Amino acid sequence: MLASTFDLMLGGTETTSTTLQWAILLMMKYPHIQKKVQDEIEEVIGLERPPRWDDQKVLPYCLAVVHEIQRIGNIIQYLAHITPTDITFRGYTIPKGTPVVPLFTSILYDETKWESPREFNPNHFLDADGKFMKRDEFFAFSKGRRVCAGESLARMELFLFFTGMLQKFTFTPPPGVKKEDLNLTADAFFIMRPKSYYVIATPRI
Repeated sequence: MLASTFDLMLGGTETTSTTLQWAILLMMKYPHIQKKVQDEIEEVIGLERPPRWDDQKVLPYCLAVVHEIQRIGNIIQYLAHITPTDITFRGYTIPKGTPVVPLFTSILYDETKWESPREFNPNHFLDADGKFMKRDEFFAFSKGRRVCAGESLARMELFLFFTGMLQKFTFTPPPGVKKEDLNLTADAFFIMRPKSYYVIATPRI
């Protein structure tokens, strides 16, 4: 119980904060997307009332951007598992107890599944009418029975933190730093963190 609680607290805190670091960096890199997020927030809920989880239903572009941040950030590229029994997969026999390491990058950046897999494109999660669209190829929390135990909490936290930050602030690079110079190369730890950067957060109110 203690180990599981530790995993949930550490895993949830580290992954959420790292995803938000990617969010701020990407908003600086793509100010036109940041502006579109802010316009939707201002039009739908305004600048005074804090966002609520139910707002995901009326803020489809914000929700799409959050998902695209997770896809392009790809902060956990693999999660090792062990086969509980002998398994036959695509003609191969995998014995019980074999470590299996699924590489999420192979699906999150799959050129056969995404229109522009190497580009930051929130339209990956929007249909022709601008409504949010779930994608089976979205593996940010893994898949199956061993999916991330904190997925529901993480989805809620990321949406609320992201929309709350963009409601109150505009994020820009420091003077002398062009958006083209912002580095999207990750530092590899257990999770993929963005390299350290400076940001100016300008209040919108």
